[in-house]
Amino acid sequence: MKIHQFSVDEALASLHSRHEGLSAAEVEHRLREYGANRVEQVQGEALWLSFIREFVHFFALILWIAAGLAFFAESRHPGEGMATLGYAILGVIVVNGLFSFWQQYRAERAILALQKLLPQHVKVLRDGKVGLILAADLVPGDVILLQEGDNVPADCRLLEAFSLRVNNATVTGESLPQARDAVPSIEENLEHSRNTLLAGTSAVSGEGRAVVFATGMHTEFGKIAHLTQTAGKTRSPLQREIARLSRLIAILAVTLGLAFFLIGSSMHMSFWDNFIFAIGIIVANVPEGLLPTVTLSLAMATQRMARRNALIRHLPSVEALGSATVICTDKTGTLTENRMAVSALYLGEQLLTPTAVHRQPELAQAYHRFFEDALLCHNLKETQLDGKWQLMGDPMEIALVRMAKTCLGEIRGYPKINEVPFDTDRKRLSTIHQTPTGVVLYCKGALEALLPLCTQIQTATGTAPLTPDARQDYLNAQEDMAGRGLRVLAFAWRMLENSHNAPAQERDLVLSGLVGLEDPPRPEVPEAIRKCRAAGIKVIMVTGDHPHTAQAIGRQIGQVQTDNPVVITGAQLRRLSEIQLRFVLDAPDIIFARVGADQKMRIVTALKKKKHVVAVTGDGVNDAPALKIADIGIAMGVGGTDVAKEAADMILLDDNFASIVAAIEEGRAVYENIRKFLTYILTSNIPEIVPYLAFALLKIPLPLTIIQILAVDLGTDMLPALGLGAARPEPGNMARPPRPRKERLLDWRLLTRAYLFLGVMEAIVAMAAYFYVLYSGGWHWGERLTGPEPLYLQATTACFSAIIVTQIVNVFLCKTPGRSVFGAPAFDNRIILWGILLEIVLVIVIDYTAWGNLVFGTMPLAPDVWLFILPFALAMLLLEELRKFAVAKWKRWTGTLNAG
Repeated sequence: MKIHQFSVDEALASLHSRHEGLSAAEVEHRLREYGANRVEQVQGEALWLSFIREFVHFFALILWIAAGLAFFAESRHPGEGMATLGYAILGVIVVNGLFSFWQQYRAERAILALQKLLPQHVKVLRDGKVGLILAADLVPGDVILLQEGDNVPADCRLLEAFSLRVNNATVTGESLPQARDAVPSIEENLEHSRNTLLAGTSAVSGEGRAVVFATGMHTEFGKIAHLTQTAGKTRSPLQREIARLSRLIAILAVTLGLAFFLIGSSMHMSFWDNFIFAIGIIVANVPEGLLPTVTLSLAMATQRMARRNALIRHLPSVEALGSATVICTDKTGTLTENRMAVSALYLGEQLLTPTAVHRQPELAQAYHRFFEDALLCHNLKETQLDGKWQLMGDPMEIALVRMAKTCLGEIRGYPKINEVPFDTDRKRLSTIHQTPTGVVLYCKGALEALLPLCTQIQTATGTAPLTPDARQDYLNAQEDMAGRGLRVLAFAWRMLENSHNAPAQERDLVLSGLVGLEDPPRPEVPEAIRKCRAAGIKVIMVTGDHPHTAQAIGRQIGQVQTDNPVVITGAQLRRLSEIQLRFVLDAPDIIFARVGADQKMRIVTALKKKKHVVAVTGDGVNDAPALKIADIGIAMGVGGTDVAKEAADMILLDDNFASIVAAIEEGRAVYENIRKFLTYILTSNIPEIVPYLAFALLKIPLPLTIIQILAVDLGTDMLPALGLGAARPEPGNMARPPRPRKERLLDWRLLTRAYLFLGVMEAIVAMAAYFYVLYSGGWHWGERLTGPEPLYLQATTACFSAIIVTQIVNVFLCKTPGRSVFGAPAFDNRIILWGILLEIVLVIVIDYTAWGNLVFGTMPLAPDVWLFILPFALAMLLLEELRKFAVAKWKRWTGTLNAG
């Protein structure tokens, strides 16, 4: 047997404790044995090791090697700009490493939030005396005293309780306050036992005395903390793709370098000249601007998401959200408003809403005893907060008072002169008030507890006998409300001659009506669910609440659309094997109810094994482990605990599920935008490589210098690439399913378009401009030119400038990869426009200023050179438009064939 199944005396005996509490000597002994009552931090990775890791991941290693090769080349052939390239690459590594480390450092503070949630002080009974001690000094066997508003400091077994209700939402996810008593439980699960209080929860009403049976990491709260800390955070889809991209780039660069080293050897180039040539090929193929562009693009996407109430904590999560195929969402506070509200009334023989009653004052007056009952029969306290008087206590009772005030249209408070407290055996509360018409007993509770005490019912014209038919009508109304996921309360009253012996006067009552309470769904959620379905994203509700409540909410918001949805409770989930769970997850409509923290993790893990990209929403401590292992964890910013926020990748600033849809739309755009600027950046690799090939194979002067390559990669290309990365979502973004998991960021379609089409065109333009200047200056094939000669400097300047001009055209081609440039807005992306302006300014500075000429080895170009380049750039635009037209035609044709 477990402690919650023992009687009070057996529970104390099992802990070697007493009703008077422990002695000071025993406390000291147990404190040494069990340790302080606090959440301990699992030993994690050292801070310095995390710092170093940001500088040695695979792509960073590629850049380190590229920088090393550049410095080596500079040592063999000084003055060719390789040292400048090396320093620029080192700058990229350092800036990205520091930024990534700062993001990681901020994410590793979840344990601080866990410790803040537990109370600092607690009332304890030791040696028969009540004292106030630090919660950290509690030990198993301590007897503590709790009252309304107190946080529970450890896992406890109640010894006695008086109208005690607790809010378990942060640990179990249950939205309604739960009544607690000291009666031995037959419940198997500790967390749902009526006589158990869990660390991290709070008392919303009543008071009690309890014995501590678990402290620190041994509590349910501590176990969740352990899960949160030890659950390994998986890499996002974008992180996996960047790692793959890094390997491909490394292989491609090294392969080309080796290939051209062999070509040079076959042409009898000297070893060192050939080696330096191979280094140039390798460095030219490493897109030094990729990491800063990806980082800045994600950072700008986070700013756009923040404006749509989604705060991103980890940059790679931006794209991960756009890849999501499943959202596992908590119910309380996520799909619902996390507040109790009256949604249905049963008065006479009518099922009404509070709004309908408010519009009919005569109806409210006819049933005024019913509304007075809701207004007066409670244990709420009025407290002044921020200069305003507010009711404090059970949220359900607060909702009833609000409903009564709305329907009555005025506040009528009659003094309470006696009370019969609520307890779990009676399942009802009665209060006695002095009213202008005499002494009245008001009673509320479960219908099954009130019906045997009633002899009459309230009608619109007065009272009438409670007939068997009327009794059945009330039972049917209760069943109907409960089937809609509402919590049902019955109300009754009677006139008294005096207020003495109050419990004996709970008889011959007038049954006045029923109330159905719910935690209402957010009004924006149904539309958000519809958009998720249209976007091919499956929504699964995972909650600690009751299955009937969860299913009713699911139907209201549109998450459940089939007649027989699959509803799995935590107890049923424990009996499912891994294979059975995977089959269950294939159901079109599925709800998990009454599940624990470890079970949420199991659901997420099973979905990931089914190759889903999983987003998990939540707000409680119990959600934190699942938030951490998900591809993206989404916490509530207003109603969420600090624990959930620190474990999450994204925080909803307005706690609105609908904001997730907006964030998904932005996330999807990020992936497409990265492909756009990848195409843009990789395209310029070809016109940077071809000059080296021509230099080696055709025995011509080198058309492009290393410093000019650097000017393109880390100068002129950066801002337009960033503009592509910051582009707004394309039309129809949310009307298509998530991208296939096997789809790669860098695939053969992208490489073919960048390297074999756009890149080749740019290389042709660049080499044509180079030869145009050479031949215009009287150069003859085979003639050697040295660096300082004006003709050579003008020719390399023409090659460099042609690349810039074609890249200006290319940014518009990459901006709309699937549709015509002429069919898209040209000036809707201000970053691209500023980028183009910057490119033009940089070209002017590099080509036409003494400083630019000195640093970059350039010379001013004559106007005829620009006139020579521009028709080629226009031809590039037209050829790409022709390609898009052909691809669209082919897709329509193959689509017609498939349809036929």
